[in-house]
Amino acid sequence: MLNIAKYRDGRNMKITLEGRFDTATAPQLETIVRNELDGVETLTFDFEKLEYISSAGLRVLLAAQKIMNKQGKMVVKNVSDEVKEIFEVTGFTDILTLE
Repeated sequence: MLNIAKYRDGRNMKITLEGRFDTATAPQLETIVRNELDGVETLTFDFEKLEYISSAGLRVLLAAQKIMNKQGKMVVKNVSDEVKEIFEVTGFTDILTLE
């Protein structure tokens, strides 16, 4: 299960994920990435309560990063050691801005 909370303030959007970001839940965030990033210049993901991310979740993050490369910046904050290890193994630490 994945809980998604999104907050938009003008050109800034923050998305907080809680739970498991996997094949079953990735379509939820993919819909937001496809339909709600118009006009967003700063996209922040808060992963403080994210327990797990699969390749399906990584794919959605990559799609979001590609969109934001054209219109602004994307930051991923509060990444757990477990999720950070997945980012490191897959090379996503070179693609994403982690804080």
